[in-house]
Amino acid sequence: MANSTQSSPAPLRVGLIGYGIAGAVFHAPLIATTPGLELTAVVTANPERRAQAAARHPQARLLSSADELWPLGVDLVVVASPNRTHIPLATAALTAGMPVVVDKPLAATAAEGAALADLAEARGLMLSVFQNRRWDGDFLTVAELVRSGGLGRVHRFESRFERWRPKLKGGWRELGDPAEAGGLLYDLGSHLVDQALTLFGPAASVYAELDVRREGAQADDDSFVALTHADGTRSHLWMSATAAELGPRFRVLGSEAGYVSYGLDGQEDALREGRTPADAGWGETPAGLFGRLGTVDDSVAHPTLPGAYQEYYAGVVEALHGRAAAPVEPRDAVAALIVLEAARRSAAEGRTVTL
Repeated sequence: MANSTQSSPAPLRVGLIGYGIAGAVFHAPLIATTPGLELTAVVTANPERRAQAAARHPQARLLSSADELWPLGVDLVVVASPNRTHIPLATAALTAGMPVVVDKPLAATAAEGAALADLAEARGLMLSVFQNRRWDGDFLTVAELVRSGGLGRVHRFESRFERWRPKLKGGWRELGDPAEAGGLLYDLGSHLVDQALTLFGPAASVYAELDVRREGAQADDDSFVALTHADGTRSHLWMSATAAELGPRFRVLGSEAGYVSYGLDGQEDALREGRTPADAGWGETPAGLFGRLGTVDDSVAHPTLPGAYQEYYAGVVEALHGRAAAPVEPRDAVAALIVLEAARRSAAEGRTVTL
């Protein structure tokens, strides 16, 4: 008689390319703590980063180049290297027959992103983009309020990623070459635009102001993007490294009520401190930092839903086993890139761009 007890499938083997902030702080800890995934290999040529990876993930093989990864035939490749390398590395992985997760932005141009999505579809392989900010606790809270009708008909969505960094830090993110996909529009704007499109659907027009404020800066560091969605909702998005005073993270105004919250979701800071979703209290926001829901005459503290970055890679596991679609579809990332390109054109030409 056959044993009715079925063993769990072997973990899916993951090869991570890049061990800078994206790879070390975000991807590696989330992969390592997701049931069904195993961090099998880390690609980095930097000696200091190799030592860090070896200490934190001793089970992982350390490789100096992506060319050493392809022969391993891992079950998933995660591209967390500089933006200009996203397309060539993801293309090589898909061509070698391996599903891919790419950190945001997917590409420097919408055309490159669409071509990569076409390749994944042609080869029948999962391609997903790491838009982790869809799982910020404050964004999940806003999304629930919009879905439930708790605000009435939303007419304006304000969203900010603002920082006070008056001095340049150096690195490729501050380079002005468009091929680098640097600057805040592509860095923080990739998240803000994705969130706005996720909530309110396609953009019909785009207006943008992209400024370079800091001495010696080459790429935008103080930017504003306004979207008019096809349904008439307006999204106003700010991203800045030069904000000496910070505005609200979210201000959402509807026909019945508004919602305002301050401060960033705490999951990034927790990851930087070495905590993971396996720790108690992960993603929870203290009551003193809850946003407020209501009107100027009558508002109350509204509990923030727990943040859940772990849900992204849990969704990847489901997709790789054929039980669900990718947690973030590549065509969503292409739609966001179309908006980012329109924002650049709007700022350069001083006009609103119709999509």
